[in-house]
Amino acid sequence: MTQEEIIAKINEFLVEEFEVDAEKIIPTSNLRETLELDSLDYVDLVVIIESNFGFKVVAEDFINIHTFQDFYDYVNRKVAEKATA
Repeated sequence: MTQEEIIAKINEFLVEEFEVDAEKIIPTSNLRETLELDSLDYVDLVVIIESNFGFKVVAEDFINIHTFQDFYDYVNRKVAEKATA
């Protein structure tokens, strides 16, 4: 899966699950603020990531995720690690 495919898939489920306008999903935008995430939303996000990309998410992984680009990079890295495992 290419990075472009990963980004497209992420954006698709963010728009669908979190009811955010696609135009607001900008790589440099703050993920939490744009999606208006609360603690339960993070749980939903983890479940969606795990089911769509097939890797286990650890809560500590989210400490350094602030922007959409951080999120894309994280998922891309985990997908790549899974592919080489």
